[in-house]
Amino acid sequence: MTADSVLETALVVIDAIAALEPADAGSIVVTGSHGGISAAVYALSVPIRGVVFNDAGLGKDRAGIAALARLDEAGVPALAVSHLSARIGDAGDTLRSGIVSHVNREAERRGVAPGQTTQEAVRRLAEKALIC
Repeated sequence: MTADSVLETALVVIDAIAALEPADAGSIVVTGSHGGISAAVYALSVPIRGVVFNDAGLGKDRAGIAALARLDEAGVPALAVSHLSARIGDAGDTLRSGIVSHVNREAERRGVAPGQTTQEAVRRLAEKALIC
């Protein structure tokens, strides 16, 4: 099984993290949502292998990426793409055009780093999930 075929079967692309469903369990989720703390609540409602958010320009006290730390505590790889690289609320654009701006430790352990494209980051998450 190639990394591309893994992505095809294990990737969920949804504009809003609130649309996450139990059927999405085990997937890597690319969303257009901000990475605020409320997004972590939705992301933790279903056991997923990783999640991509939009950093939403960070905001006050870095609220736009607060979910990354909460998900890190739960062992879930999470990252955010720059709001300058992908439209907020548009998961398709996040997947096509996103450039990673922030990662949590769990994502970093899997080889994800700022400056990567969303596709490269997701591929790394998928490959590491196969090894674990």
